[in-house]
Amino acid sequence: MTSSSVRLALRRRLTTALRERDKPTAAAMRSAIAALENAEAVPTSQDAVAATSQHVAGAAVGVGAAEAERLALDDAAESAILRAEVDSLLEAAREYESLGQVERAAEARAAADELSKVVHSHLGTTWG
Repeated sequence: MTSSSVRLALRRRLTTALRERDKPTAAAMRSAIAALENAEAVPTSQDAVAATSQHVAGAAVGVGAAEAERLALDDAAESAILRAEVDSLLEAAREYESLGQVERAAEARAAADELSKVVHSHLGTTWG
């Protein structure tokens, strides 16, 4: 896991949202952090591990045998991932509105706005 400035800012905003008991913003920050971390994961291959444990089927043998270097994301990749998170929140807001759940729609829009603010302040990215 890398510690980009935007990721650190997301974690700080998550901490603030938790202190303020702002559940929608906290959920949005957690989701954004998870999306970035998932994007760094290296795809696994079933036949990648040659040696296995005699005690646990499919287990790798040796300290660190199953460890893999995570992928590095540049600012453009982080921005694209976070844009998808914002789009997802805005789509959820539209869906809530269509179902007459105005309060939940407002929460989703506010969370999207908070996420956009963090991204803009640390990546300089603005979305139309």
